[in-house]
Amino acid sequence: MGKYILKRLLLLIPVVIGVSMLVFVVMHVFTTDPASIILGQHATTEQVEKLREQLGLNKPLYVQYWLFIKALVQGDLGNSLITKTSVTKELLTRFPATIELALVAIIFASVSGVLMGVISAVKQNSILDYLSMVTSLLGVSMPIFWLGLMLIVFFSVKLHWFPVSGRITIGMEPTHVTGFYILDSIITGNTEALIASLKHLILPAVALGSYSTAIIARMTRSTMLETIEQDYIRTARAKGIFEKAVILSHALRNALIPIATVIGLQLGSLLGGAVLTETVFSWPGIGSYTIDSILKADYPVVQGAVMMMATIFVLVNLFVDILYGFLDPRIKFS
Repeated sequence: MGKYILKRLLLLIPVVIGVSMLVFVVMHVFTTDPASIILGQHATTEQVEKLREQLGLNKPLYVQYWLFIKALVQGDLGNSLITKTSVTKELLTRFPATIELALVAIIFASVSGVLMGVISAVKQNSILDYLSMVTSLLGVSMPIFWLGLMLIVFFSVKLHWFPVSGRITIGMEPTHVTGFYILDSIITGNTEALIASLKHLILPAVALGSYSTAIIARMTRSTMLETIEQDYIRTARAKGIFEKAVILSHALRNALIPIATVIGLQLGSLLGGAVLTETVFSWPGIGSYTIDSILKADYPVVQGAVMMMATIFVLVNLFVDILYGFLDPRIKFS
């Protein structure tokens, strides 16, 4: 196991290098000059060139890339061209908001998706099966930003059940512990803050997790249908085991390997998909910060955010691979 984990961690190096090269080229070749954005449209050519020299943007691309990689190895993502603040510090400040949203979204998607998939498989070709598959189709088809806006209009503007946007901050600063408001409110026993945090999270989590719910439901249904036809399931039923025990303890447990793979991949995708959701709901996470930085051509921020998301995605996949051994002891790592 140790050798396997070390091998996978070493493979992270070429992935990070590849991602860094791609985002570096895209940001420096296909975006607007940040010096022009900072100074405005009325700035003279001399002023723009002077600022480019101060920011180091007049150096050859290979020199800029080498300086970026050199700083990255030391854990330094540089400073924002606009605010002059540390990119690492800014990303870590917004990191809890994005992770909290992604985790709540994947929990919602996993529970609802697996439940829908199991019901569809057990009640194959029934009304529940058709209803579940139609719901999955809608989840795959609807864009996240459109669903988010519809949720805001209906549940926030019309019914006034949930806040329109934002993340709770009132009442949390004096007892701020980890940066994760739900966890903070549980640790400190602040029930009012916990309820408020959940109210702010529900709509963006549902919008973000809708696509993943559909994918997980489809995978669960197809895997369960295949598993239910196996001989050991017929044997379990022949022994007189209750149907619920057969489905949950025998069929679902053996179908978890591909389901766990999909859930792990979806969690990584949610970190990237959170960009649109955070923008729609004004969620103060890495996604909305990245979008704002792209519009301002703030190279260091965009590069740092993409590098962080890519690294997390690879680590999540590694965690899922390790989880296989606990779900199925027959799996050996090499």
